[in-house]
Amino acid sequence: MSDHSTATSPRRSWLDTWRVYTEPASLRMLALGFSAGLPLLLVLGTLSFWLREAGVDRTTIGYLSWVGLAYAFKWVWSPLVDRLPLPLLTRRLGRRRSWLLLAQLLVMAGLVGMALHDPRQDLTALVWCALAVALGSATQDIALDAYRIESADAEHQAALAATYQTGYRLAMIWAGAGVLWLAARAQDPGLSGYQVSAWRSAYLVMAASMLLGLLTVLLSPEPAPRPLPPARNLGQWLQGALVEPFADFIRRYRWQAALVLALIAVYRIADVVMGIMANPFYVDMGFTKEEVAAVTKVYGVFMTLAGAFIGGAMAMRWGVMRVLMLGALLSAASNLLFAWLGMRGHDLMGLIFVVSADNLAGGIASAAFIAYLSSLTNVQYSATQYALFSSMMLLLPKWLAGFSGRFVDAYGYTEFFIGTALLGLPVLLLVALASKVKTVGSP
Repeated sequence: MSDHSTATSPRRSWLDTWRVYTEPASLRMLALGFSAGLPLLLVLGTLSFWLREAGVDRTTIGYLSWVGLAYAFKWVWSPLVDRLPLPLLTRRLGRRRSWLLLAQLLVMAGLVGMALHDPRQDLTALVWCALAVALGSATQDIALDAYRIESADAEHQAALAATYQTGYRLAMIWAGAGVLWLAARAQDPGLSGYQVSAWRSAYLVMAASMLLGLLTVLLSPEPAPRPLPPARNLGQWLQGALVEPFADFIRRYRWQAALVLALIAVYRIADVVMGIMANPFYVDMGFTKEEVAAVTKVYGVFMTLAGAFIGGAMAMRWGVMRVLMLGALLSAASNLLFAWLGMRGHDLMGLIFVVSADNLAGGIASAAFIAYLSSLTNVQYSATQYALFSSMMLLLPKWLAGFSGRFVDAYGYTEFFIGTALLGLPVLLLVALASKVKTVGSP
């Protein structure tokens, strides 16, 4: 398989390849990746565990996953994040860091709001708070993607993607296993069944965990500002902020843009559609919060770290497209393991094996995919274009995931997981075709 992105890059030694992970930019991206990854499960995966334990039916849980569509439509306000200065903050922190700080504060406020509402008593209010978290998280993603792309040259983007993904995955483990562990520890041992106070304590700890991102933003340097062409009127500003970023992508790729966008739209479809039902699946299979937390914390952490770093290193050495193909294959295959576990029932060793394989596959696929998206971006429109790409990545999968609860209710978990694996087959063809498309960098 050809890989045009590495055609002009000199072959580096493995020692030099691994040393890049210790550079300051990579370490900053590790902390900021943690801040970006924390909110996602708290409004999707972990929330579904909470809702299922509270007695909310699977069909409703599936529909409530549409809160995550905020991530799929972030391109709508990405031009504002790309260009609009914030009063007081931008002058002190710069364009990228000011938006990062504002978004992180919104996430924290939304998590506190979620903690203060019981889904049995006021599900609507909890969902509105979850939507605020999703909007803040999506805005943080826009600003952070631009910050990452502008902080290093193209050669280092795979390394930054790997450390970003590592931080992101660690946060997802903390927001998944960590929340379950905290909620289990906060339960009154004298009482059985659902206890909202345990979930409240866990979500307040999650809100406090966002302080790592706030501190990193305040201590990090702002990337060198890129001069923006002056706008004489509102129409000219909208032309530069809204129209030009998308027109630039079409000009660079012409008819091949459709192929690239199709790959982006479906690359993570198997993972995303399956992921909404993972926690309800654990609950219905009889796994306790302690068991799920222990497995994802110990084995999930190790395999996620291994996947992200291996994926980033392989992408730098062998090229992004080859690793993109490997990640797509592994992601689809790992869903079949969930179908296997569904036929075994409450099998702790089976859960360890499945979670380990799933995290390894996800780490490899995500590191390569982030590097691929970054290679498509023109740094002049980094926030807007990357937001478009990452939004398209989620739009179709998130929409389909909303029906996952209805599918499970109608056909069962085994058929559901097999079906999500089959969704990944067209991705392999699209990766093979897209590998022939020459990456056109910034002019």
